[in-house]
Amino acid sequence: MEICWKIEAANGSRDDLDFNPLKDYMVLSSSQKIAIAVLCTPLGLLSALENLVVLYLILSSHRLRRKPSYLFISSLAGADFLASVVFACSFVNFHVFHGVDSKAVFLLKIGSVTMTFTASVGSLLLTAIDRYLCLCYPPTYKALLTRRRALVALGIMWALSALVSYLPLMGWTCCPRPCSELFPLLPNDYLLGWLLLIAVLFSGIIYTYGHVLWKAHQHVASLAEHHNRQVPGMARMRLDVWLAKTLGVLLAVLFICWLPALTLMVYSLASPLSEQVRKVFAFCSLLCLVNSMVNPIIYALRSGEIRSSAHHRLARWKKHLSCLGPDGKEEFPRSSITETEADGKITQGPASRELYCSDS
Repeated sequence: MEICWKIEAANGSRDDLDFNPLKDYMVLSSSQKIAIAVLCTPLGLLSALENLVVLYLILSSHRLRRKPSYLFISSLAGADFLASVVFACSFVNFHVFHGVDSKAVFLLKIGSVTMTFTASVGSLLLTAIDRYLCLCYPPTYKALLTRRRALVALGIMWALSALVSYLPLMGWTCCPRPCSELFPLLPNDYLLGWLLLIAVLFSGIIYTYGHVLWKAHQHVASLAEHHNRQVPGMARMRLDVWLAKTLGVLLAVLFICWLPALTLMVYSLASPLSEQVRKVFAFCSLLCLVNSMVNPIIYALRSGEIRSSAHHRLARWKKHLSCLGPDGKEEFPRSSITETEADGKITQGPASRELYCSDS
């Protein structure tokens, strides 16, 4: 393959700094480069900041970081944070600045991008399984999904994501196999394997959330039948219906953001791509970054416990600042009793609006 010879030539000689063996994949015009830079940079920064805030709110709360549900959300936020940083930097450097990297460095970058997005989808699957167990088996939920089992599941998921993503760096490249028309140095058979893995993860998400949505549909029928009557489990049914709406939003966002890019990847395996299609794919790839930006908004804004954690932290910072004088030094000692009372008031919230199972 011609690209293979170009890479080897670039690795063997550094005299011509303008020689870029990957230039066949850099198809954007000058105006399109500006558009990519303008879109990708703020999206990446905003996504990274949002996910970093979610990580802080969960990990700084002793109560939240011990719950399996929030371990999965932390994994999702961590994967999306890394995806935002790695993807935005690599994408802009490649398409806008035409950065020249050695074969090993380029495969390391593309492997890191692949790992973070794969781990993000894997975290969504684990979250879906957690929701399924919580809603379908509430009496035995705590016994089925312990913190230790959640950590083991996360470890396996991240290890599998890293293994699959760095296979090209370990030697599974397109030389002499046919190269992908969308990703330099990646062979078509590797891209097909990764697409099959993503299809399995998406199928698992659809299957588990489908059960949750069907149960919510049954609850809607039950609520309509017992309209204006109080029956056992009515509050739980209303919570399940509300949760189903949240999951519906999540699934809609997931497919809107991922379907265009995945469709073009599948199409590239069956037919040669024109330069115009490659340009479309570059912009469709930004939707995956949008998904990483939207995920923390969905979870943070619709989770009462995360909102309570945010209010708790803001109250502590406000109290700390109010105790400081003009010179920045503390003027009077804190009252641990007052803090405890304030914390108790802040953390109280409507249980019927809670998105995740309570371990209390």
